[in-house]
Amino acid sequence: MTQKSQENILVVGPAWVGDMVMAQSLFMCLKEQYPDCRISVLAPDWTRPLLERMPEVEKGISLQMGHGDLELGKRRAFGKSLLGEHFTTAIVLPNSFKSALIPFHAGIKKRIAWKGEWRNLLLSDCRRLDKNAFPLMVQRFAALAYPRSNEPPDQIPKPRLQSDPQNVAEALVTFNLEVEDRILAICPGAEFGVAKQWPAEHFVATCKTKIDEGWQVWIFGSEKDAEVADEILQMLAEEQRQKCVSLAGKTSLAQAIDLLSVAEVVVSNDSGLMHIAAALDKPVVALYGSTSPDFTPPLSRKSKLLFTDIDCRPCFQRECPLEHKRCLTELEPIRVAAAITELTPAARS
Repeated sequence: MTQKSQENILVVGPAWVGDMVMAQSLFMCLKEQYPDCRISVLAPDWTRPLLERMPEVEKGISLQMGHGDLELGKRRAFGKSLLGEHFTTAIVLPNSFKSALIPFHAGIKKRIAWKGEWRNLLLSDCRRLDKNAFPLMVQRFAALAYPRSNEPPDQIPKPRLQSDPQNVAEALVTFNLEVEDRILAICPGAEFGVAKQWPAEHFVATCKTKIDEGWQVWIFGSEKDAEVADEILQMLAEEQRQKCVSLAGKTSLAQAIDLLSVAEVVVSNDSGLMHIAAALDKPVVALYGSTSPDFTPPLSRKSKLLFTDIDCRPCFQRECPLEHKRCLTELEPIRVAAAITELTPAARS
């Protein structure tokens, strides 16, 4: 049941793209509980394009401190600077001690989070996490919108990022892109490490199949992914390369979101872009190597989760400790092609 409230809520957000996307489910739950509440999110400045596409969020507050830096004095001063915001509740999503310092120094009466890193005294509502009862990250986030319980909420809304048609049109012009042909978006990078990255030659095989069927391919990623994107391009035949464009390292996060919104299907490693694509309601073929979809799957009904069943996965390592990456090399392109066909309708007339 919804409640009338003047709740003014500060959420200390996560520092990873995928985690911030999943945090939208918490924001949606808060709005269901308190339709009139105001939600501000304290997070690194790069998250702003995501927050701007979440209608539940009133504003983002930029956290200028470096990731991993304790900086006790700066956090105390920053917390004091928020006293005039009159926040009634703080919800802390990261598990670190330092993430709970700013709400504490801001004098926010209700400070809610899961127990972690000796921060009990900084919280007014410190909850002990049963990982078996809350196996998904999104369940752990959404549960903090409600009174403490031994079970996750029954119905958790899925993240839904909004895209603006004008922004999309401007991004298409900026990168000289056309949308007449069906668009396959691929995301061959992964910030976590190479143990999450499907081999470049497998991406190439998938691209060749779809290009030969009349599709075009857009490659997405950060500057760190530009090398693998170029490798994919170079392995394509010249005539196929005309139908493939690398956007890796060239777009802002905002532009990447807008351009992903016009793709017909997205093939992605387990990465932040995978979660963005799912939140844009795009069909997603999600590729899992060293990690598992049991904790952070794409939150969309339009997804196919592909992985191998070898004994050593998931190991959750950044690099393959056995130096063979069989969890990814044995994930064959034919399975990806079949998943794309299953997720996409017949060719447009």
